[in-house]
Amino acid sequence: MRKLSTLTKSSLVTGAAMAAAIGLAASPAMADPTWTVSGGGSFTASASHPKLQDTNTGTTLDCTSSAASGSAANGTGLSGTGIATISGLSFTGCTGPAGISFTVAPQGLPWHLNAGTYDGSDVTTGTLTGVIAKLSGLCNATFADPSAVTNPATLTATYTNSTHTLEITGGNLKAYSVSGICLGLIKNNDLAVFTGKYVVTPSTLQLTSP
Repeated sequence: MRKLSTLTKSSLVTGAAMAAAIGLAASPAMADPTWTVSGGGSFTASASHPKLQDTNTGTTLDCTSSAASGSAANGTGLSGTGIATISGLSFTGCTGPAGISFTVAPQGLPWHLNAGTYDGSDVTTGTLTGVIAKLSGLCNATFADPSAVTNPATLTATYTNSTHTLEITGGNLKAYSVSGICLGLIKNNDLAVFTGKYVVTPSTLQLTSP
């Protein structure tokens, strides 16, 4: 009886393991969505009054305009990772409170646009990665990922087909190496948010996900 009981128990365990393995094999693995891009290739983009806001002090730094250039993939069945790149980026007319003027120098270009989700009709939501920027002038600072000044930050981004607009809506930035006459408007370790709406040319660029 002891041998029969042991054998029966062993058979049940083996059977359960086989059933679990069959179940796993029958269940399809979750796959990342694929993307279709038309009108890709080289592009330019411009934004009016992009802003950087220090969320600790409430200080807002405003630029008259910003210009970007880059390239987007073209085709179907594409991965959303690195679906477009920003290889050139400039800012003009940047000022803060008390008339403080400054220049912005993007670091580590190209930055990468990654597609995450599609609303089924018009808007792709994703991220802009690789972001580090240096402010210089009367007030100096470097903005990067909150984990370290050498780590690029990730920003939230959307692309709307109907308006061919790439909008940066936020993300995590932190101020490092603050120096100069900042008047307490920006301080070391302050968190900040960058926002801007970049209208893309050509207007034929379309991102969709089946």
